[in-house]
Amino acid sequence: MGAQLAGGGAGRGGSGRRRRRAFVMNEINITPFVDVMLVLLVIFMIAAPLMTVSVPLDLPQASARTVQQDRPPITVSVRQNGEIYVGDNRVENGQLVERIRASAQNGTEERIFVRGDAAANYQAIMDVLSQIKNGGFTKVALVATERASR
Repeated sequence: MGAQLAGGGAGRGGSGRRRRRAFVMNEINITPFVDVMLVLLVIFMIAAPLMTVSVPLDLPQASARTVQQDRPPITVSVRQNGEIYVGDNRVENGQLVERIRASAQNGTEERIFVRGDAAANYQAIMDVLSQIKNGGFTKVALVATERASR
């Protein structure tokens, strides 16, 4: 019996080692935070381009009311064969902006409607829009017929 008591620590209920005092950690370990941020950065660098490359869209259709104006706007029409008309008068491609300026009462603030035939070459319509924009006109709108309700 005496041997057990002499071994030390039977009364303290342990192995006889001294208890260490818990010390307060006064530094923040940011390594896990940096690891998580790097993983998120890699995920977003890979995922972001994939979200914009091949997104299938079904664009909505809108039915807007007609705009009430005091005078009719200048209408530029592009026919299927590429002919350009300002109002009812045929215009050569290089004279488009001059003809619009002659018809415009408000200068470059005049509202211009561009109508393109459904079978017209897309490039021809884009060329007309580009000429009008390069001429300084900013209020340009594309005109379409209203789609029948389903």
